[in-house]
Amino acid sequence: MSLVDAARDVRERAYAPYSNFKVGAAILGTGGAVHQGCNVENVAYPEGTCAEAGAIAAMIAAGETEIAEVAVIADSPIPVSPCGGCRQKLAEFGKPGVKVTLATTDGKTLETTIGDLLPGVFTEDYMVRS
Repeated sequence: MSLVDAARDVRERAYAPYSNFKVGAAILGTGGAVHQGCNVENVAYPEGTCAEAGAIAAMIAAGETEIAEVAVIADSPIPVSPCGGCRQKLAEFGKPGVKVTLATTDGKTLETTIGDLLPGVFTEDYMVRS
């Protein structure tokens, strides 16, 4: 199964009763495992969870800490980019050159990289440490 197919599969299980905008994400960890996530809405919109964040959480829960590749799929006429928060999350766990495939349910794709999605990534240097 391709990474886009894995994202497509999990997208079907997304919980989006308010927007009806289902998103699926699949992450290939550097250890070779595929980790999936889908969006989960809540009536208090900011409390929902993005598909990319869910896939990252699944990767971390499985014991992996580095992203090798990403695929995100949504029911949209054009490929949809991850939100700003998810771009930062992806950048924290993947190198700038990591391939990101953005796909639509009707077969359109756009290939980019984590670095192109978030050229001004925050790094640990921004964190205050005591």
